[in-house]
Order: sequence, then structure tokens, then C-alpha cells
Amino acid sequence: MQSTKSKWDEWELIAIKYLQKNWYIIKDTNFKFGRFWEVDIVAFKDWITVFLEVKYRHSIKFWTPEESITKSKLYKFRKTIEYYVVKNHLNFEKIRFDVITILKQEKSYKVTHYKNLEI
Repeated sequence: MQSTKSKWDEWELIAIKYLQKNWYIIKDTNFKFGRFWEVDIVAFKDWITVFLEVKYRHSIKFWTPEESITKSKLYKFRKTIEYYVVKNHLNFEKIRFDVITILKQEKSYKVTHYKNLEI
């Protein structure tokens, strides 16, 4: 049986491959701020730093990947992104927040990229 971390690595790799295929440059992964706050992927494209949250579901029996993004999580993302921007001397006007959802299909994955979300 795979550990949770190795399974997460698989989802992160799917998201990274999708981003690279679409000309994103991966700058950072699993950036942590505090004990429980994290941004899954930091990427760069078209002079914009993109902060990405990756959500995976093997089924939508209980909820969709999109439904797992709560107000509390958005607050944590915003604070983590603010810290990253200040720490790395980035321009707040040249950043955005995206979500990539991955839904397991019978023999593949459905990847959906939501761009420039408000946090």
C-alpha cells in the first residue's frame, strides 16, 4: 500500500507535468509557512508568479475537489502567499492564485485548471 505522501507526489507530478506542458516554469513546491499552511506549487509564466493549490479526488461520492476549498483554506493560502511574496521580494501586482483539480477517471485523470481566483 502506498503512503499518503507518495500518493500525493503522484498528484503533484500530474499537476507539474500539466503546467510544464503549458509552458509554466516550476519555481517551488510544497512551500510551507507556519505549521499547517502550505502552497503546493509556485510557478512562473508570462511575467506572473502563479501560486497553485492542487486538489485530488478519486471519486465525487462525497464532494468534488472544488468543494474542498473552504474560506478557512483561502485565508491560509492568502497569508502564505503574502509571506512568500515579501520573503522573495516579488511584486504583489504580478502574482495570481490558481487551483488545479485532478479527478480520477477509469484509466486516466481529468485535470481542470482554474486561473486567477480571488482569495
